[in-house]
Amino acid sequence: MTKIDLHCHSTASDGTLTPAELMRAGAEAGLDVIAITDHDTTGGWEPAAAARPDGLRLVRGAELSCRWFGMQPAIPLHLLAYLFDPAEPMLAAELLRLREDREQRAEKIVEKLRADGVPITWAEVHGYAAGGSVGRPHIAQALIRAGLVRTTTEAFASTWLGARYFVPKSDLDVFEAVRAVRAAGGVAVFAHPRATKRGRVVPDELIMKLAEEGLFGLEADHEDHTPAERAQVRALAERLGLVVTGSSDFHGTHKTVALGAFRTAPEAYEKIVSAATGVPVLG
Repeated sequence: MTKIDLHCHSTASDGTLTPAELMRAGAEAGLDVIAITDHDTTGGWEPAAAARPDGLRLVRGAELSCRWFGMQPAIPLHLLAYLFDPAEPMLAAELLRLREDREQRAEKIVEKLRADGVPITWAEVHGYAAGGSVGRPHIAQALIRAGLVRTTTEAFASTWLGARYFVPKSDLDVFEAVRAVRAAGGVAVFAHPRATKRGRVVPDELIMKLAEEGLFGLEADHEDHTPAERAQVRALAERLGLVVTGSSDFHGTHKTVALGAFRTAPEAYEKIVSAATGVPVLG
């Protein structure tokens, strides 16, 4: 049985393994196919490709920070974009804007923490990102180092980064994001659409409209979905003619989930590859 994990993060965004280390870990976990899907960046593509072991196929992608503005306040959500052309002007410009916003947001959070006497520095937080996209997990690392919290989960609680030191970030309109991914020859899959523990979820009617705009699939098997929620996502995907994926959403030590904990069926993977025209699978 081919083992396929289509949602993994590296230090190019908020994972703890470098892209090269992620490739080696994928091979050690017995994966046949791995996707690198860092938040709003393709920065890990080149080092991942250079380090890809023989026998491991690499799907290049990104997890896009989106928002649905059909309700107030707007609902944040994530799109997994696979095999798109990173040079396509519209999507490239949006990814640059999101990365710049992420960095500015992180710097503002550090300033707020320091104003309250928290002993962390921007240089330290920036260093944890190792040249990648700076995010709240890197601030969490600094808080752990300072002995103020024990885990990333604790750092994201309301007393810290979840509310007290929260700074909003810029997101893409989800309809514009789907269109941009398609224009770049990529395939868009809605990430963890029923993850209620992350906050509000969008109604099925929105997913139906996104399918009409070119949404290709739904991520059903994910650690943040209960068995009932996975079944709901599968039923909705079948009704709309969308592919169903399953993935670990691996972040290294920032999460407890292991590579390959949830996987995508080979038939769904082949449909994604056949539909994409941006860049090929490597391997």
